[in-house]
Amino acid sequence: MIHPPPLSLYIHFPWCVRKCPYCDFNSHPLHQALDQDRYIHALVHDLAHELTRFTPNVPLSSIFLGGGTPSLFDAKSLRWLLIEVEEHVDFADDIEITMEANPGTTEHHDFDSYRSAGINRLSIGVQTFDPLQLKKLGRIHSPDDPGKALQSARQGGFENINIDLMFGLPQQSVEQALIDLDRALELKPEHLSLYQLTLEPNTVFYRYPPQLPDQDLVFEIQAALQAKLESAGYWQYEVSAYALKKEQCRHNLNYWQFGDYIGIGAGAHSKLTIDQTIIRRARKKHPATYIATAGGEAAVAESKQIRRDDILFEYLMNGLRLKNGFNLNTASKRTGHSPLSIRRVLHTHLTGELLEIFGDNIRCTDKGYLFLNNILTDLL
Repeated sequence: MIHPPPLSLYIHFPWCVRKCPYCDFNSHPLHQALDQDRYIHALVHDLAHELTRFTPNVPLSSIFLGGGTPSLFDAKSLRWLLIEVEEHVDFADDIEITMEANPGTTEHHDFDSYRSAGINRLSIGVQTFDPLQLKKLGRIHSPDDPGKALQSARQGGFENINIDLMFGLPQQSVEQALIDLDRALELKPEHLSLYQLTLEPNTVFYRYPPQLPDQDLVFEIQAALQAKLESAGYWQYEVSAYALKKEQCRHNLNYWQFGDYIGIGAGAHSKLTIDQTIIRRARKKHPATYIATAGGEAAVAESKQIRRDDILFEYLMNGLRLKNGFNLNTASKRTGHSPLSIRRVLHTHLTGELLEIFGDNIRCTDKGYLFLNNILTDLL
């Protein structure tokens, strides 16, 4: 039997001031004035329609406003949106509400207004502090803008802030990557997301690839950054996520622990447990099409039930990303597979050097963490 897991809400805002050449997310350059009210109305109608199919039996544990650039919307619009969401779904008393923001756009609104609107966590898309790399990556902020943004956010009452940082940038050296990380650590974020730059299909960088460091150098950069983060007190709890004590991102943890999430907004994805089945749904990507159809099934681009065997693979694919791995009993409840059958699937790697049993958890060894893709390929 599959037990209903915790529930989150993802809200997608599909506009940016400018599309970055490496970005494969559903984002569109903003060429005209933003009709905030119209999009908020569409989001509310979309949520109401989704709840005709799915009745939550638990309150929302987290909300994530992602993009695109949600901070292009003013605090008044986002406050209205959150009030409408709470009219439809109960909030947990300690709900985590995150908003993504770019340093080049956050100066347009006061952070204290966002905090008053109910947002209590920020994720700042810094990527790099190097002025030459900022230009190569198509970023619109200066090296000093992140510091100004975090100072303003602290003054506005934010006590939980993430910084996104990239490594393996064009022609980047170990020393340059460490300088970037030092600049980030000077800002004392509670959480840091560290991503390797990769060339994704349907991006400018994929069509016109820049000169990236070779894999040996990338590995050397990553090892140096991880050592620096560990010495600074940041615990790597997931492949790309590092946090000070008790500051892990609850929203992303829910993804990796195979929780449920409702996704609304252009291109948003949902994963929902309904009557012992797991359904994945995706909204139509183009903002105009989404707005015109929100509130009905016409806004849904894809909806499919996950096969029982695929449910287990998806759970393992997410759970093994976590440094502590996954709990066997929780895995059984969320996939419908018995603890014994899960151990059988992993038997080959458990008797080798890549996976280990730690109490009631199964997790990657230090070596296994480096070869996670190999493990998942074998399982698939």
